[in-house]
This record gives sequence, structure tokens and C-alpha cells, in this order.
Amino acid sequence: MKSHTQSRRTFLGSILSSVTASAVAQQSSAAAEPILDIHQHTHYHDRNDEHMTAHQQAMGITKTILLPAGTPTDRPSTHKGKSNGLAARCGGTETCMKIAKANPQAYLWGANEVTDLESAPAEIEKWLKLGACIIGEQKFAVECDSAHSQKLYELAAEYQVPILLHFQHMTYNLGYDRFHAMLAKYPKTIFIGHAQTFWGNIDKAHDQKVLYPKSKITPGGITDRYLADYPNMYADMSAGSGLLALTRDEEHTTSFFQRHQDKILYGSDCADHFGRGPGCQGAQTIAAIRKLSPNKSVERKILWENSQKVFRL
Repeated sequence: MKSHTQSRRTFLGSILSSVTASAVAQQSSAAAEPILDIHQHTHYHDRNDEHMTAHQQAMGITKTILLPAGTPTDRPSTHKGKSNGLAARCGGTETCMKIAKANPQAYLWGANEVTDLESAPAEIEKWLKLGACIIGEQKFAVECDSAHSQKLYELAAEYQVPILLHFQHMTYNLGYDRFHAMLAKYPKTIFIGHAQTFWGNIDKAHDQKVLYPKSKITPGGITDRYLADYPNMYADMSAGSGLLALTRDEEHTTSFFQRHQDKILYGSDCADHFGRGPGCQGAQTIAAIRKLSPNKSVERKILWENSQKVFRL
């Protein structure tokens, strides 16, 4: 029995040593080549804070921006409540601020509210005054050029923070083909585009009804043009839609990275608990960026330097 106990202790000790060595290696790598994740959530599909922070550490993330949901409400812009919690049971602004205040070296936080609530500008401004560094994730069923949306674009410019928009055809931030008018009208506002319709439209031949296209890409789509023509338009590389945009046509991705190397920001938007393996889309996106970047300089811009500039770190 003693021999069995010693063997078990030896086995457990070797595992702990391996885990510790792995963590140290990841921290060392993060210090040498930092990564800024601009898109993560608290309570994402009920994931607890401990699992979220462990996930970020396992991915080798140096600094994370936590994006909150708005106030739960039953109205058309939240699909009668179905899109509360960003349709993923995400936590609100206070949950993000709490983590960031407790660990300011590793976390920043955003402010958010349901776009068409009359109280939205004042509610968001309250958090901006407390240190929120971004407005978003704006993920509500409103026209992207609505009067309510424009109040938030003005607020972002006033506080010199970006606003991150989830574009999804017929579902969130509608009218993406008209968004160029907002980019021109609010040149001092930094807009960060995200999600299915944003990434689908890197393809000139994109069918708006297809949220996850897999065909080869013809350059010159709406998103390609917005990034090229408007200095205040940036791209959030996160979520399955971002990863698919990278992997569906790898030859195109390398040229896309070359064209827009100063406009692309790494984000994970990953609800995984482990930060590695086939279930972690965030880690896969990092690997794809490293694989498909035309050179090391572009890779570092996407994973760290561009976000460092946008968020004035």
C-alpha cells in the first residue's frame, strides 16, 4: 500500500510539475511576444470568472478587454429579451469592471447598453467616466444608422474610445451596406467591426443571407473597401466568423493581411474553458494569424501593436 501511495504521489507530482512548467513557459512567451485580446466576456454561456481567467492565461494573453452586455429588457431591439446578455448570457458592465479593477495589469473593460433605450447615452457615459475604454459590444436589432446609434457614435468620439459593432444580416446592426455614411459622418469615431456580416463581406461576391460562407474569396467586398477607404474603420478578428474568414481561403488571407495590416485587431470572443485544443477557437485564431501573416512584423501588429495604438496603451 505504501508503494502504491508513493507511486501515486510521484505521478501527481510529475503532473503538477508539468502544468507549472507549461504555465511558466506561457507567461514567458506572453512577456516576449505580448497578445492583446480585445473581445472577451464575463459569464459567457455561464462560464465562471475563474475559468475565464484560466482560459486567457492558457492562450498566452497579456491583456484582455472585457465587453459587457446591456440591461436585460423586453423590446424589439433585444428580440423580446432573447438577445439579452448578448444572446450568450454574458455579464453586464459592473462584472467586467470588477475583474479589471482587481487585476488592472491584465484586464480592461468596456461599457454597454441597449442602443435604443433613452437612458443608453447617460448610462454608458457613467461608466466611461469611471474608466471604461470602449463602447460595446453593441449587439442589438437596430439600424446601424439609427438616431439612437448615432448618439453613441458621438459619445465615442467625445470620450475618444472605440465602439465595437456586431454586424449580422437581418439580426443586429442592420444596413451594413449603408454604414459608409456613418464612417464619413463621424470621422473622429473609431469603429471596430465584428461578426458574420462584417467578415462575410470581405468577399465581393458575398451572399448576405449566408452567415458562414466557405467559398473562395473575390477581393473588393464591402468590408475590404471600408477598411481601405476609411481611416476610422477597424476589424475585430474574433469569433467563428473571424476564424472562418482566415481559413476559407488562405491565399487571400495573406494578401488581406498585407493590405490591412494596420487595421486588424486580434480578439477571441471564445467561450471555451481551457484555452487550448480543438474546442478553443481563440487559440486557433492566434495560430492562423501566425501561420498566414506575410511576415513577423504584420503578425505582431495584429496580435498586439494595432490594439496598443487604438487603445492608447
